[in-house]
Amino acid sequence: MLPSVLREERQFRLLFAGQALSVIGDRITAVVLPFAVLSIGGSTTDVGIIAAAGFLPFIVLGLIGGVIADRFERRRIMVISDLLRLATQLTAGVLLVSGHAEVWHLAALTALFGAADSFFAPAMGGLMPQTIDQPHHLQPANALRSMAMSTGSIIGPAVAGVLVAVAGEGTALIVDAGTFLVSVVCLLALRPRVAERADAPEAFIADLRGGWREVRARTWVWSFLLAMVVYHAIVLPSIYVLGPVLFEDELNGATSWAVVSIAFGLGSIVADLLLLKWRPRFALRTAAIGLGIASCQAVIVGSGLPVLAIAGIEFFSAIGVSGFFTLWETSLQEHIPEASISRVTSYDYAASAGMIPLGVVVAGPVSDAVGIHETLAAMTVLGILAAVACLAVPAVRNLPRGTGRDTAPPAPAAP
Repeated sequence: MLPSVLREERQFRLLFAGQALSVIGDRITAVVLPFAVLSIGGSTTDVGIIAAAGFLPFIVLGLIGGVIADRFERRRIMVISDLLRLATQLTAGVLLVSGHAEVWHLAALTALFGAADSFFAPAMGGLMPQTIDQPHHLQPANALRSMAMSTGSIIGPAVAGVLVAVAGEGTALIVDAGTFLVSVVCLLALRPRVAERADAPEAFIADLRGGWREVRARTWVWSFLLAMVVYHAIVLPSIYVLGPVLFEDELNGATSWAVVSIAFGLGSIVADLLLLKWRPRFALRTAAIGLGIASCQAVIVGSGLPVLAIAGIEFFSAIGVSGFFTLWETSLQEHIPEASISRVTSYDYAASAGMIPLGVVVAGPVSDAVGIHETLAAMTVLGILAAVACLAVPAVRNLPRGTGRDTAPPAPAAP
């Protein structure tokens, strides 16, 4: 039986359908791209540079994307972004298939992909609540969106492994390009609720400052964002750079990495199913605990255990990852006014995806200097310390549940 949010929220159903397939394509690329770089003679540092190229645009463009998404129709922004990302993936795939791909080609195309994503992500953060008519459906909708990502983490790596074995990395990227076309079709059919917006947009810089005021005035927002900076800049490079490199050197490469990715996806689905029904009284407190569990990913990948043991432990760490992301996004949607939700979401992405490049560029050289296993262990220690510090903030621990579509001005920041 379908969850009530899918039965009763038609517009969300359309959005969910398009994004579910697109996520599978993204997960194909996440598995394939590092090995595509290595297949054309790239080094560990090259893998890090290309991973950084995909996230670096968030630092420059993410906040701009938030202002634009709060000013203009979010659906149209997402369609344009999808078309641009379709073009970049198709071009990269053709270059690889034809044997003409070079490292700089993949870096440039990945950067263009990230630039388009910098506008898509804040628009998606604002559009998703517009597809929900009943506020109590916000958390289940976020859980289903997370489940789509989790399912993609299972199907995507499996498809990626088959495509790489049968047709090569280039074909896998071409398949990803096709998923963006499906997303465009679903978005064009979407008729979201009209968003509440400011009566008259201010000058661009004033709008940008307005988003920062929403963040700064809420202690729970900026405290959690700081913890996310540590997680994304320090812990996640273990997944984007060091994990694939370690598995290539010691654990049978892409096939073993796909096994771990699938186990992680299964654990995420367990968390998502739980959050379809369970509504924790203090959502952000639960999210901070999940963040601590999520930070264990790095040490697990570098544990030296057999592949199946790593996969089994990653299953449990995935529960923390999905829980923290779903409950954090739900908290934002429950407490941030619709007129500024995309701008606040853009700060979220700047503190998360925008920080990944700093880590992925440094991860390779640091691991070369001190050892890859030692680097992975240190990543987890720092991530857990950040999560504990976040949980120690009263505004994080004690944030109540909201009703969604909050239009009240932010309260003064706590001392």
